[in-house]
Amino acid sequence: MTAKTVFDDVETLKKELIRCMKCGNCMSACPVYRVEQKEASVARGKIALGEAILDDKIDIDDETLVNLIFNCLVCKSCMLACPSGVRYDRIILGLRAAIAKKKGLPFIKKALFGLLKNPELFDKGMKAFATMQGLFLKHEEQKVRAPRGLLRQFGKRFDEEFLLPEISKESFRDTVQELEDVENAQATAIFFTGCSVNYFYPEVGNDLIYVLKKNKVRVITPRKQNCCGMPVMVHGDIDTARELAKKNIDIFEKVNAGYIITVCGSCGSALKHEYPIILEGDTTYEEKAKKWADKVYDISTFLLKIIKFEPPKGEVNLKVTYHDSCHLKKSMKVFNEPRQLLKMIPGITLIEMKKPDMCCGSGGSYHLTHPDTALKIAQSKAEDIKQTQADAVCTGCPACMMQLFESIHRWDNSCKVLHTVNLLAQSYKSEEKENV
Repeated sequence: MTAKTVFDDVETLKKELIRCMKCGNCMSACPVYRVEQKEASVARGKIALGEAILDDKIDIDDETLVNLIFNCLVCKSCMLACPSGVRYDRIILGLRAAIAKKKGLPFIKKALFGLLKNPELFDKGMKAFATMQGLFLKHEEQKVRAPRGLLRQFGKRFDEEFLLPEISKESFRDTVQELEDVENAQATAIFFTGCSVNYFYPEVGNDLIYVLKKNKVRVITPRKQNCCGMPVMVHGDIDTARELAKKNIDIFEKVNAGYIITVCGSCGSALKHEYPIILEGDTTYEEKAKKWADKVYDISTFLLKIIKFEPPKGEVNLKVTYHDSCHLKKSMKVFNEPRQLLKMIPGITLIEMKKPDMCCGSGGSYHLTHPDTALKIAQSKAEDIKQTQADAVCTGCPACMMQLFESIHRWDNSCKVLHTVNLLAQSYKSEEKENV
């Protein structure tokens, strides 16, 4: 690694920090500040804190102050409000990387991230936990689990109302062929599943393949693909993030495909935007990262702008509202396309929330590490959904799906939570039944 990136060089990071003119526009956009109303909660405050840490004015062992750097969803909302174009995502991830290098990673994080570097071991671990999940999680309803008393001892977030999807005993990638071929294919695409689809939402993966095949797209789902690296990146483990990125790029290089399709805003953002940044200056991988980044598309963009899309004709009679995943809208700039697709489905009535792009409070693991703030953010989102009186809330991110499902049930709403591809597949299947 020869380039002086914000992840490797303190002086380069400081140059990013000083671009902030301390205007405070980020306050109006930050979901954490909206709840906590503290200067340290917002980007401006964290930048000032970061400057003090890098200048050794604050002891790195001061856990209270250092933890403020991690009190951020990395939702990138502040960047949309910034008149100076401050690249806050690079700043906050660079600061976390600097802290991790100085302090080292906590044992639990180090162990978990070490597992991610070995996909076969990680897969075995997930399947083992899926087999034993009954010890920690009780059945709440079909394919839904809630914490048992044992798990509730691990933190406030795991209260009796906390719901999460059941972990599949068989991963999605184990259940599908690596190549799903079609006659007269108009394109060949790699399906980057992400961890959530692979273990929690296999139905999203199945519907994605179904929709692509209906549109004459040959689908390749590499079985040995790795985590995208975003979960470790946001915790400062830039070395592991780079290792995961390189392994994924090596897999892409072996596959003859014109595109990479994602159904997760965070995975898409990692592949399309973060890989070229974290691999900058790497003589072997920098150009490869850029090449593959140009081939990454969210499913909605791919259907509407890349291939000849055949809209489904089957009726799906639902009132639907749409939640903008932070990374899908603010990083990948995808927000019109999912709405266009929903409007194309016969029977769908799209009802917008007051603040459809307001963060749901998930932030990957943020809702586990900062439960009080995350729950208040989630409650605002749940109330916004409820006022639409929609039958279903649709989104383009599995992590958001988890958070939305849990918060909707917590605040008494029977609204379904679906991915965009679920509704597309439902319409195609309805069309097939009508034509029988």
